[in-house]
Amino acid sequence: MTAPAIQAGVRERWRMGLEARALLLVTAILMSFGLAVLYSASALQALSAGSPGHFFVLRQATGVVAGVVAFAIFAKMDADVWRQYAWPIMGISILLMLVIILPGTESISTRVYGSRRYLFGGSIQPSELAKFAILVWTPMLLVKKGAMVRRLGKGLMPFALVIGTLSVLAALEPDLSVAMMFCLLMAVLLFVGGARVSHFLLFGVVGLLLVGYQASQSPYVKARVDAFFGEGNAPGRANASPVNDQQYQSLVAVGAGGLVGVGLGQGNQQRGWLPLAYNDFIGSIVGEEFGFIGIAGLTLAFALYGWLGFRIARQARSPYCTLLAIGLTFTTVFTAFIHLGVVIRLLPNTGLTLPFVSYGRSNLVLTLAMTGILVNIGSMRERVFGTTATDPLVSVPS
Repeated sequence: MTAPAIQAGVRERWRMGLEARALLLVTAILMSFGLAVLYSASALQALSAGSPGHFFVLRQATGVVAGVVAFAIFAKMDADVWRQYAWPIMGISILLMLVIILPGTESISTRVYGSRRYLFGGSIQPSELAKFAILVWTPMLLVKKGAMVRRLGKGLMPFALVIGTLSVLAALEPDLSVAMMFCLLMAVLLFVGGARVSHFLLFGVVGLLLVGYQASQSPYVKARVDAFFGEGNAPGRANASPVNDQQYQSLVAVGAGGLVGVGLGQGNQQRGWLPLAYNDFIGSIVGEEFGFIGIAGLTLAFALYGWLGFRIARQARSPYCTLLAIGLTFTTVFTAFIHLGVVIRLLPNTGLTLPFVSYGRSNLVLTLAMTGILVNIGSMRERVFGTTATDPLVSVPS
């Protein structure tokens, strides 16, 4: 752009499309609602631990600030540039997931409920970065390979090697839920990218056998499966366990909420009855305090997020952006629906949080960053003139 053009007030910027604006609104509503529910779910537990009642919300607010900054940056960054960074991001993700499980790294890794999933006191969760790495790396290689992806050897083997490495590292933490999430994300992208269905069946059978074997060796996975299929879900039964109790208390919370709930801050489960009420089971608090309407509202909000995300993918400006948008949308919506399914006992406990609502800064920053990329894919680059040059919501007449 020439100097006279700049002086005349000419600018190039991204103008959000209708879907991108609606997605921004849905995200803002979910995040605001999440902060309110998080305060209700965590205040008493923070006080019981000797901290101020706003302890968890204040920490989450720092994640909101960082996430909004990431959102703003990524919304103005051409999504196609992620193709250039795909390999470095994947390499860093594998390295961090390896560091977290190596002997001798206990000083920088944090063990939570028997699993080593965090670095530097919980400020970094390598599996979240690895999830993002899959979303930007898989479309890059799919576009590069083209029709070759239908071949088993040179087509699918590179994907199998990378996802196998990430899944093994996640299983060693141990975190089988994340390992299965990795495989599912790549499978969805490969399917959309044109891989053969017969190849999925082959990899699916092998993957199920490996996951089944690993699950049979894991006491905590057995406990979760027993809590879902077993009969002793109420405390005091002969086969009761902490996992059984958690699932039972979740159902108590949702049942107590009825149609409209007992009101924000009026629930009983966050008084210590429901473990991880502000994290893995925050959907239960929504069910208790906002009732069926609250759960249904969350479901509709994430369904709207998904609908908007897939519309953005369909209208994307490049094949890479199409695949990237599908992966980003699927990740957020699928995680939300799995969480809500666990809360009402349609699914066994997976340990997946509720995007925008559950406590967890790494996940919040990543989800806001992914939404920013979606907004960019749903935007158009244009040249504007005069006083509207800095307003991304103003359309220029053709």
